[in-house]
Amino acid sequence: MAKKRVSKFANKPFDFTICITVLILLALGIVMVLSASSPSALAEGDSSYTYAISQATYAVIGIAAMFIISKIDYRFYKKYYKLGYVVAIILLALVLIMGSSSGGAKRWLRIGIRFQPSELVKILLIVFYAGFLTDHREDLGKFGKGFLYSILFVVPILGLLILEPHFSACVIMMAITCVMMLMAGCKMKHFLLAAIPAIPVIIFIALKDQYRVDRVLSFLDPWKYAEDEGWQVIQSLYAIGSGGLFGAGLGESKQKYLYVSEPQNDFIFSILAEELGFIGCAVVIILFAILIWRGIVTAMKAPDMFGSLLAIGITVLVGVQVIINIAVVTSSIPVTGMPLPFFSYRWYSLSYFNVPEWVCY
Repeated sequence: MAKKRVSKFANKPFDFTICITVLILLALGIVMVLSASSPSALAEGDSSYTYAISQATYAVIGIAAMFIISKIDYRFYKKYYKLGYVVAIILLALVLIMGSSSGGAKRWLRIGIRFQPSELVKILLIVFYAGFLTDHREDLGKFGKGFLYSILFVVPILGLLILEPHFSACVIMMAITCVMMLMAGCKMKHFLLAAIPAIPVIIFIALKDQYRVDRVLSFLDPWKYAEDEGWQVIQSLYAIGSGGLFGAGLGESKQKYLYVSEPQNDFIFSILAEELGFIGCAVVIILFAILIWRGIVTAMKAPDMFGSLLAIGITVLVGVQVIINIAVVTSSIPVTGMPLPFFSYRWYSLSYFNVPEWVCY
């Protein structure tokens, strides 16, 4: 019977709108990586296509993973959500024990390939909370047995991330956890009650390291710190401002020539704004909005609570990263390392999923 059910699931149609939106975003992302990275790639080697070829390779892997995963009955993951949580803890612990450092942070593991376990942990956390909240749905309206018991499971993960340190990943995972708990049935008043002691702790953790304090100060007045902490944001604003309505033209960015540091990564949106202008930025934001909208629709139409929570968790993951990345690039919030999904060079989540299509309906 189980074999027949999986076969039936595999033959269900997928969301055409999500698929097309993802493919368009991926195509735009590869083009922008090629444009933004060409000066850096040429300076580092013999070819200006190095980063773009690598990005295209990962995109193909991501597309293949997308179609394979979309044909797997999502209920299969529920059987292993507890194991997924244990694997997440082990991966983050291994980073602290044997991980490699870069830029003052220990966030990477090398097991054949070099990758950030925190990216995989985001997916494992979504699967875990989808399964856990489904199994404990009757108690979610209670404060102790429901809210506190549920939110405690994210604390070890946040603690390990803080030790790396990886504060931006903490923000993402906390947002995913809170939204999934709210959607599952936890009460808003319990979140407000917990926020009273939590907010001072979060502020303390965020500001206990001097480099985070410097980022906040440079956010308040980037031109005062124009030669160090404020440099990246100022160059980003120059790029966005010079783009105007229609942009300077694809490939015509000036700020990518060693002004915006590693423009193919977290600040790729500023290069997009310079080359494609306000119109190009609006198109990309609309595409992301469509993707998020279809993710919400998928969650609403899911046949069960587990599937609904999976879809909403992945949608929140993409949506929050988009919002934070664009906010950082436009100097709306202090700088934090947050990639732009489908655009930033080697956005590692492409290796694990592309779209919230784990739920067919």
